[in-house]
Amino acid sequence: MAQKVKASPRFKRLCTRFANILGGESEVEEGPVCFVTRMTNLQETILGRRTRSPLVQMQMFSFESLDRSGRALCLGETALHQNQVNRLISNLRKRGIKVTAVHNHWLNENPRLMYMHWEAIMDPVVFARRTKESISFLG
Repeated sequence: MAQKVKASPRFKRLCTRFANILGGESEVEEGPVCFVTRMTNLQETILGRRTRSPLVQMQMFSFESLDRSGRALCLGETALHQNQVNRLISNLRKRGIKVTAVHNHWLNENPRLMYMHWEAIMDPVVFARRTKESISFLG
């Protein structure tokens, strides 16, 4: 049986708004943590086989530790093609979001995939808007 998560109605509304801006599905997890997932349309093969796995296709975003001023720890992650890395780093940085990791997950994928993680302490709505603007070119 699923455990009921204690979160204020304000937090739940904010989580729904965060998800709507990012175009994803939200859930509130213990913490509370607002966790949002969104599927991409990457056309990939790994070891010569086409993949539609959520491990490749899913973008993830979250916020938690909301303070009285409305700022929270906000996190994001996506897979992207290697030739898109510099553009996304630039897009996020110019919007005040810190890129914390760029790395691969797979071997022998085609085209080459990289995974990027980013973070900020800011209003989750602002983070969602800035993230959406930053990743919009990914399609």
